[in-house]
Amino acid sequence: MQDRPVIKTAIPKRRYQIGDFSASLLGEVETGDGRNYRYILAFVQMGHAQPSLYVCSEHAPPAQADDGRYGLRVINEVMSEVVDTADRWGDLDAFAEKGIQLGVQALGLRQEQVLRIM
Repeated sequence: MQDRPVIKTAIPKRRYQIGDFSASLLGEVETGDGRNYRYILAFVQMGHAQPSLYVCSEHAPPAQADDGRYGLRVINEVMSEVVDTADRWGDLDAFAEKGIQLGVQALGLRQEQVLRIM
């Protein structure tokens, strides 16, 4: 996964269990990849060490800030794409709701119950 966030430090804000995946929502993220993240939601399948999917809220470049201050990026093995840009992706609750929705859709977990465990 070429655009995987290089996380140096982060503070867990929420955790979820969705089928055989756990999802950790991280805030106060410091990275070594040159991107400025507000939040990262990482989906890890049980038995695996690395996330298979990331949904990220990242500060939008100044040239795109008219559309919103934060880009919503989805990263997996085959893509790294900003799917929306809006100010609301800087809000923890709005980001968490949309991030879980995107993760469930991308990982084919629509039949699974989303349990917030932290």
